[in-house]
Amino acid sequence: MAASGIRGPKELWSAFQWSMKGLRAGWRHEASFRLEACLAVVLVPLGLWLGHGALEKLALVLPAILVLSAELLNSAIEAVVDKVSPEFHELAGRAKDMGSAAVFLLLVLVVLSWALIIGPRWL
Repeated sequence: MAASGIRGPKELWSAFQWSMKGLRAGWRHEASFRLEACLAVVLVPLGLWLGHGALEKLALVLPAILVLSAELLNSAIEAVVDKVSPEFHELAGRAKDMGSAAVFLLLVLVVLSWALIIGPRWL
């Protein structure tokens, strides 16, 4: 990083590459991430097509992307917990359960967003 704290193109490119490495790792090692990514591949274009106006489109697309982000963070938590404490520990189990709960709540948000926005149009 430059002395002034400003990132240049080289640092930005490196950050992008690390992010792509993380996405590949999520895809390669996490079945839940693969499933949620497939869901996002359907929901994101569909949300952009079915949403009326920018806010509706955002409300339909954003939750699916948030699910993917939370799943990656949950997987990172699980990997660190397993590395630090391979044997069962109550706090390790709690950390994993809380990460899973975060993903679950965002999946509820996906369903709620779609039901509130698209549901009335189908009824």
